[in-house]
Amino acid sequence: MSKYVQPDRRPAVVTGASSGIGAATALVLAAAGYPVALGARRTDKCEDVAVAIREAGGEAFVHALDITDADSVDAFVKAATADLGDIEVLVNNAGAVGPGVVHEVDSERFARELDLNVVGAHRMVRAVAPGMVERRRGDIVFVSSDVAVRARPFMSSYAAGKWGLEGMAHAMQMELEGTGVRASIVRPGGTWSEMGSDWDPEAGAEVLNHWVRFGFARHPHFLKPRAIGEAISTIVSAPRGVHLNLVEVTPEAPLEDT
Repeated sequence: MSKYVQPDRRPAVVTGASSGIGAATALVLAAAGYPVALGARRTDKCEDVAVAIREAGGEAFVHALDITDADSVDAFVKAATADLGDIEVLVNNAGAVGPGVVHEVDSERFARELDLNVVGAHRMVRAVAPGMVERRRGDIVFVSSDVAVRARPFMSSYAAGKWGLEGMAHAMQMELEGTGVRASIVRPGGTWSEMGSDWDPEAGAEVLNHWVRFGFARHPHFLKPRAIGEAISTIVSAPRGVHLNLVEVTPEAPLEDT
């Protein structure tokens, strides 16, 4: 068999899989036939997703994962590989955002958020990509955000983190060229998720008001997380010889009265 033929079994890892885009991506990939390893700190939430996958006939594995901890990353990857086989797909989705004015946010908090949103993805890459390169096949997907091209106010480290994440992904695309490993970016627009659900309501309202002021909320529609999962499935399911470098997914505006 040619080394460029897609293998029948492609185990996939999804970080931040306990809710939102991560959980939806795990469900979509499992429905498409990918054995899925779900990683997050909230393993109980991941187990709920895994039960839904198994009840639908899919294969799912759950293990605790804190991408800010190198030992946790290594333990997760070893456990997932032992249970599912060599990792063929890595979806770097875990992330967090907190509201705040940049010059008022505590520097330690700013650093923690950058560590989660950028360095955490690098820890996963370090743990998984070398094996992919050795086997001459694999897909790495970075879940970015539209803030990577147009920063929003009061997003603190989030905009900086997503800009940095995309910079790392673009560098990897060049470095991995010819290895059989594809690095891709999916860039969602406004999406319903638990991100921001822990914000103080007054702070959240202030952020949204400023989004309107600066033109970030042209209409009220938001994407459902499954839309991003479907985009990721399309990226990793592309046949050999095809590289979907960047996929932007934005919510369609409501129909206007004619």
